[in-house]
Amino acid sequence: MEVAIIGAGNVGQALARGCGRAGHAVTIATDHPEDAARIASDLGVAAASMPAAVAVADVIILAVPFDALSALAADLGNALDGKVLIDVTNRFDPLQLDGPSNAELIQTMTPAATIVKAFNTIFASHQDDPRIDDIPLDGFVAGADGPAKQRVLELVGSLGFRPIDAGPLAMARALEGMALLNISLNHVNGWPWRTGWKLLGPTGPAGTDAAK
Repeated sequence: MEVAIIGAGNVGQALARGCGRAGHAVTIATDHPEDAARIASDLGVAAASMPAAVAVADVIILAVPFDALSALAADLGNALDGKVLIDVTNRFDPLQLDGPSNAELIQTMTPAATIVKAFNTIFASHQDDPRIDDIPLDGFVAGADGPAKQRVLELVGSLGFRPIDAGPLAMARALEGMALLNISLNHVNGWPWRTGWKLLGPTGPAGTDAAK
């Protein structure tokens, strides 16, 4: 799969490592091409301008702060039309948990693209190595479009997560709430930012082996 990662911070780098290890063709793009080239070289992946990275991508991971996305969408314009955009952003103020999710707001910024929420419930510390005590963390995916969401579920699974279809894009509100709870717990308790979500119990249809 051709994966473009916009942004090269902790999240962008972790997902680049994970996607590269899983055998995907990864291209990093940032506002600063020299930084993208240096980081990509360190990670063993490609670097390109944003338009070039977007043009060839099967999926585009938006690994930049939410506040930067409006300008990014305006700069790229119709280059994003028809593309699958993975939103990994979160909200950090509990008072902002009501109303549309970041993912839904990004969909309004890029109406001709398809937004899928994924990777936001996992800290960068586990995005390239999603196991704790040899147990795969859950990778929750929310989105309205069936084929696009299926592509992202496959990407999530290829990185080693247990992929879980969380429902339509509106469920990104719940996923952003889960992320905020994890962030808050680590901040308040002084934890080492390595906790992750795992849904326990039967997850297959009743009466099947998976449900036992």
